[in-house]
Amino acid sequence: MNHYRKAGSTADPPFSLVVTPESAGWGYSGLRVLELDGTHTLSTADSEALVLPLSGGCTVRVDGETFTLAGRSGVFDAVTDFAYLPRDSEVEITGRGRFALPSAKTANRLPARYGPAEAVPSELRGAGTCSRQVNNYCLPHTFEADRLLVCEVLTPGGNWSSYPPHKHDEAREGESELEEIYYFEVGGDGIGYQRVYGTAERPIEVLAEVRTGDVVLIPHGWHGPSMAAPGYDLYYLNVMAGPGPDRAWLIRDDPAHAWVRGTWESQDVDPRLPFGNRHTPGRPR
Repeated sequence: MNHYRKAGSTADPPFSLVVTPESAGWGYSGLRVLELDGTHTLSTADSEALVLPLSGGCTVRVDGETFTLAGRSGVFDAVTDFAYLPRDSEVEITGRGRFALPSAKTANRLPARYGPAEAVPSELRGAGTCSRQVNNYCLPHTFEADRLLVCEVLTPGGNWSSYPPHKHDEAREGESELEEIYYFEVGGDGIGYQRVYGTAERPIEVLAEVRTGDVVLIPHGWHGPSMAAPGYDLYYLNVMAGPGPDRAWLIRDDPAHAWVRGTWESQDVDPRLPFGNRHTPGRPR
């Protein structure tokens, strides 16, 4: 299985990226990126999804509702508003820009809803060269969904995020079983790097140079760091879903590197954060 998908390699116009559970070789998580200049209609079929602007804005019509998404000029410029799409829906999207459609297969149908940008919690995690910003769009404590989990991480150039390396591939106390997609954009047409590694029982080896539009699929294993090359800010959208009866994002740090968290107490948060002059609350460690 190829866990690194280069930009354009999965394109199916008007989508520049298509990852389905079937193409990923797993059960739940999916992502499409819609390149839109006009109107596109789609069916959500057996999956719930979001319309999340990466750049530009649009109008979303679904289930008799109309949601106008102001969007944003780019992923480093602002947090965006978004729309939630239930399974078994016919959807019309009209606008101009680039829109992520993260999705998760589900048996349950929830109502279509609008997610205002001002209600999206942002937080600063880590410190020093591990400082990053996390925008929590669709997590258990921020927005109701059945299985879908979505957040985005913005890492200043030269910093590491998704660090210490962690995993979520077993259903047990303190850990949930989730498939994960990383979708990348890099400032200034630069590069970043993504590491994924497994255990003796479940091996996986990925060390990918990533550019705008690339994805890395993580079915299991420790993932991190995500490395922003000096001079180039790194963005990634995380899409997660799994088979557990509870919608939870519980992670386990690699014990070999968990001690790094303890060093953050004596360091300051990178002064380049937050991006887009957004107010963020105190950071969790």
